[in-house]
Amino acid sequence: MAASLPSKTGHLLAKVLGIKLDDQRQNEQAVVTRGESIVSVSTTDTFVEEEPTAVEWVRETLPSGHELVQYARSLFPFTNWILRYNLQWLFGDLVAGITVGCVVVPQGMAYAGLAELKPEFGLYSSFMGVLIYWFFATSKDITIGPVAVMSTIVGNVVLNVKKTNPDLAPDEVASALAIIAGAIIVFIGLVRCGWIVDFISLASISAFMTGSALNIAVGQVPTMMGISGFSTRASTYLVVINTLKHLGRSNLNAAMGLTALAMLYIIRSACKYAARKYPKHEKLIFFISTLRTAFVILLYTLISWLVNRHRRSHHAFKILGKVPRGFKHARVPTVNKTVIKAFASQLPATVIVLLIEHIAISKSFGRVNNYTIDPSQELVAIGVTNLLGPFLGGYPATGSFSRTAIKSKAGVRTPFAGVITAIVVLLAIYALPAVFYYIPNATLAGVIIHAVGDLITPPNTVYQFWRVSPLEVLIFFAGVIITVFSSIENGIYTTICVSAALLLFRVVKARGRFLGRVKIHSVVGDHVLEDDKDDAREPLKGNNDASVRNIFLPIDHQDGSNPQIDVERPYPGIYIYRFSEGFNYPNANHYLDKLVATIFKETQRTDPFTYGRPGDRPWNDPGPRRGKEVQVDDHRPTLKAIVLDFSSVNNVDITSVQQLIDVRNQLDRYAAPDRVDWHFACINNRWTKRALASAGFGYPTPSDSQFHRWKPVFSVAEIGGQDSAAAVAEKDENIKELQRLRTQDAESARSQSAHKDEIHIQSQSSLEGKDSAGYGTALKVPHPKVAVVHGINRPLFHIDLTSALQSAIANAEAKSLQANNLELKPIA
Repeated sequence: MAASLPSKTGHLLAKVLGIKLDDQRQNEQAVVTRGESIVSVSTTDTFVEEEPTAVEWVRETLPSGHELVQYARSLFPFTNWILRYNLQWLFGDLVAGITVGCVVVPQGMAYAGLAELKPEFGLYSSFMGVLIYWFFATSKDITIGPVAVMSTIVGNVVLNVKKTNPDLAPDEVASALAIIAGAIIVFIGLVRCGWIVDFISLASISAFMTGSALNIAVGQVPTMMGISGFSTRASTYLVVINTLKHLGRSNLNAAMGLTALAMLYIIRSACKYAARKYPKHEKLIFFISTLRTAFVILLYTLISWLVNRHRRSHHAFKILGKVPRGFKHARVPTVNKTVIKAFASQLPATVIVLLIEHIAISKSFGRVNNYTIDPSQELVAIGVTNLLGPFLGGYPATGSFSRTAIKSKAGVRTPFAGVITAIVVLLAIYALPAVFYYIPNATLAGVIIHAVGDLITPPNTVYQFWRVSPLEVLIFFAGVIITVFSSIENGIYTTICVSAALLLFRVVKARGRFLGRVKIHSVVGDHVLEDDKDDAREPLKGNNDASVRNIFLPIDHQDGSNPQIDVERPYPGIYIYRFSEGFNYPNANHYLDKLVATIFKETQRTDPFTYGRPGDRPWNDPGPRRGKEVQVDDHRPTLKAIVLDFSSVNNVDITSVQQLIDVRNQLDRYAAPDRVDWHFACINNRWTKRALASAGFGYPTPSDSQFHRWKPVFSVAEIGGQDSAAAVAEKDENIKELQRLRTQDAESARSQSAHKDEIHIQSQSSLEGKDSAGYGTALKVPHPKVAVVHGINRPLFHIDLTSALQSAIANAEAKSLQANNLELKPIA
């Protein structure tokens, strides 16, 4: 078959550039054909593994037409369920939507104050968040809208921008921030890179939530107590100090704030007690508890109206004030270079908070309610929300923990519940502004403190963190402390950076383990299961898992295995080495340094007289002292083979492979004139095999000193399985035929060869009745058709450690026997 034009062009280019394309394959083929036995049994299918190509990678990476259609459809998940919408779902969504609406209205106005904006902007953000999200949602529980932490960060941004650009209105800055952050998040979602959120650890998220909750709660205490005269945006510890200094200046606002906060906690505690006491009414009690915020706001609004209705200018305590009816701030947002430059330094923190809160909450509730979210699609959802929200006056919004929990417990059925919540918010915007006028600011501060209290990580959870990973608990406390003594933004950056540093340290300092062999038995109760070695039908049994088998454990028992168990070393001069955390450029040197150091310590040179004169020796191996001879009766074995367990390795890179080549060359010089065999077990990536094969691994290294054959040990598996109906029927027939032949053998005196011929005729799946040096004595009973698992062109890539060790031992013994024969051969 003629070569294709691209192939000819590639070979011509390689020839011009001096690239040797075929040397590797020819060398490999020459070594493989020198095997003592290639799989040649009639019942065994050979298999040559093809290397992956760059064209194949591009073909697999680029999306097909069908995948593009699926991608476009995945942008609007509601199309998968909206046509099946029914009345039962509608009832659940109505209840959940109205319940959340009653909570989001007062919270939205309260959180707008944290953002240094007027209350109506919180309502606008609440409306757009719940209205738009359901088009893109993969979570039925999440509720998008203003949240305390995001509002606090927006407030910090507004205040910082005000110092440098006093002409910019706060709502303009907040809207521009929402659009830029939303655009970034939409891009991340559209390119399906939602996995970047996984780089933020749970310890970082918990520290961020706890520190932010403390920061917000402490910052609201002065408002709740009616204290003023200092900045509540300063570091948390400064706010605490200043609050205590000015505590004596508390006024009537404290009565409206403290009693409201106390009432919120009393109602919640009473509802929890009632739910335990009267489990039959748990659902009703839940709704009473959920609506406690709306009830307290209405109650204190009524009190405020009664107190302040006749006061025109000087009110008894601070109230919310006028809230305009409708969308008075709907406009095209102002986004220009000046605005973006003003808040560019705070943009990373804004994006991170939007990601953290939403994805963490949606994942958590997805696991609780037995469904899976698509992080990338969720980023599209919150990105589009923040892109469109500013056109109605909204500011950055993301998922809310408290409202999501309420929505989930209220029995929400689909994301369409957000539309019901949007209707409730819309009614509030147009019908209730007059009521909002008399809401006490101190009461809203109490609502905020009560809401963020649930974000604080409880001590029991911190203790569980300690049980799992003590180092991450230190990261947690570092994040909380920095948030308290510095700012929320610095706390976020600290925890993320330290978590990343810890991950990198663990990768770089990954520990390799030397393994040994242990024979184990399966035990049921006090009965040890053993294989029935006398059963003549054993080769025909299905699902026969051996109860006595070899496993491989670390020789130093650092995995926690019982130290009383004696781990047998594989074979003198053969080492099994397992990588624990991948094998890439950060940790390759650390792994291989330990491997080489241990080998030098536990083995001796194959030829102790490698260096003829003392001056030929390297400085780091000076040899014995002057006047003393090289020790030749060293009891340590010589190095023969290394088995690398790649079960935890998914990819390799140029650096790690080059390090492996360097170590191979180093150990070959150490073992000269012999060569060290490198066996690889449990490789689970074709590209890893290609990388190793390109470096000369996967087949025996040719010896320069003498020609010697090698023993390939292949792993084979049955084709089609042994549990199929046809296979079972064939086995039964074979058993009957064997019994008939044995009876005939007892009654007649026919020759053994005739029996062999008859048995061979019975089934095409029986092995040939001949012995082989590579396979030992063939079975004399029918056997299923088998095929090699890995390609015969990569004989030193093994399916598991057992086959790798078998191959290493077989070749080590063959080399030893060949060396002894050469020594005993008489000189002519």
